Amino acid sequence: MKDTVPKSAFKPKVFSYLRLVETSGRPLYISDHGKPVVKILPITREDDEDTARFRNSVVSYDSPLEPVGDTEWEALR
Repeated sequence: MKDTVPKSAFKPKVFSYLRLVETSGRPLYISDHGKPVVKILPITREDDEDTARFRNSVVSYDSPLEPVGDTEWEALR
């Protein structure tokens, strides 16, 4: 039997439910008017290995609000 919680009950106890998913390893379904709308899954070892390749790959920008590639757009020449 899958664990299903109405969203009205999920909101005030969100951290408890997240801990439950983490410790049990089972998914949790959040429902709205009796219809499942969200599925919360624990991260598996395979998921962690899949995302490991992205570690230390964040690009740093000195001026993040400055335009990028102004000279590369044909319409701007």
